[in-house]
Amino acid sequence: MNAVGTILKLLLVGIIVYGLIFFVQKNWPISPFGPSLNEFKDATDLHPAVVEKRDQLIEQTKAQGIDVVITDGFRSFEEQDELYARGRTTEGQIVTYSKGGESYHNYGLAIDFALRIDNGDIIWDMEYDGNGNGKSDWMEVAEIGKELGFEWGGDWEGFKDYPHFQLRPEDIK
Repeated sequence: MNAVGTILKLLLVGIIVYGLIFFVQKNWPISPFGPSLNEFKDATDLHPAVVEKRDQLIEQTKAQGIDVVITDGFRSFEEQDELYARGRTTEGQIVTYSKGGESYHNYGLAIDFALRIDNGDIIWDMEYDGNGNGKSDWMEVAEIGKELGFEWGGDWEGFKDYPHFQLRPEDIK
């Protein structure tokens, strides 16, 4: 067999394996790869695992002198589409790159946060050090969230979603 034939066979096998993995994760009732988003498609509220970690986040940040406010949680596909339209087909700035069905918020697996300062104002200031320990409160919240098992949007390549935490389906036990 010549080298071109071998490469074509390997390419074909790779495509078939990738297709099977994709199919299993999207359609199989119980995936050998762990849960998929499809298993959360009927969500109407935050998943209990997210609620538990959200509450731990608030408690642990409060112990550090940081007042975290959860500004968003579950969103319907319709609400997500409305957010997606901002800055595109409606007034405002672009706030998301995810349409309905593309955000973990739509599956009850994500929250967004901000900080409440002493006068009661809600801020999204990543440099603010309200507890006076020489560290950004925002980054302290991000570290605590990651320690709790959240994926932080500030770590993403490309679009950075700094107020965003999510639990991946495979991390839900």
